[in-house]
Amino acid sequence: MLRILKKIPAGIMIIPLLLGAIINTCCPQVLLIGSYTTATFSNAGAATALGIQLVCLGSRLKFKELPSVGKRGGIILLSKLLVGLLTVWIIGLGMGLKGIWGISLLAIVCAISNTNGSIYLSLMALYGEEKDAAAVPIITINNGPFFALLILGISGLAELSWVAVLAALLPIVVGMVLGNSSEEIRKFLDVGVVLLLPFIGFSLGAGINLKSIVKGGTSGIILALIVLLFGTGITMLADKWIARRPGYAGLAASATGANAVAVPSIIATIDPSWQMYVESATVQVAAAAVITAFIIPLATRLYVKRSLL
Repeated sequence: MLRILKKIPAGIMIIPLLLGAIINTCCPQVLLIGSYTTATFSNAGAATALGIQLVCLGSRLKFKELPSVGKRGGIILLSKLLVGLLTVWIIGLGMGLKGIWGISLLAIVCAISNTNGSIYLSLMALYGEEKDAAAVPIITINNGPFFALLILGISGLAELSWVAVLAALLPIVVGMVLGNSSEEIRKFLDVGVVLLLPFIGFSLGAGINLKSIVKGGTSGIILALIVLLFGTGITMLADKWIARRPGYAGLAASATGANAVAVPSIIATIDPSWQMYVESATVQVAAAAVITAFIIPLATRLYVKRSLL
């Protein structure tokens, strides 16, 4: 079974993710029976599993490597900020809040500025270097409403808090302290990085409803294409030209996270002028999250494979 999973691009994470999505779509009550089952296999377990993985990942990182890790993660993070700002300036100034092709500016900003940290971390654990994977807390500062609020805040539409920054960085800092204090502890925690991949994949899939693709309709598919073409293009170019890296990390950071689905409603509570776009934006972002969750791992696997030729 493990041999089969390894033959599928990012299969050790994607196959459990697909299984989780199918179960959540067809019979979600199975995952909500309570106790350890819900805590382990429902979407509620994703954050815990990822947090533990970050501690294990942090143990790999030596203090002397911090500058290079910060550079790799920071460049990708800033490229996502640039993508969001360009979206606001180009589409917002040209078409207004209503956006383009039936996709509101709100939906585009929420989807294109977000990174699926679980997918990025899993792909870097499989194909990248330790420094690439260790940069995940920096890159995933754009998770949730933080970056969308920052982008719209620059436009005068939102306020933001820095608590999310500390929350993203703390687990890996704990892992770094433990790993640097003892080589024995470092080796003990190291196995957790790959071991947790299928659990993270399944719990992440348990938060995805495959019907979102249908509900999002053509506009949801178009939004996914915007993220894949425009967003991926800029992050990969930044990774290659500025960070002087192969570009696979920029590609892996291009999937929209499932947490982005809740962002439109959060922004609407800050500025009610967005409220009329919340319903359509929510299903469109959900569709983009599902589509990019499957395409980005495949694309990253193919890109890495071609780079090695």
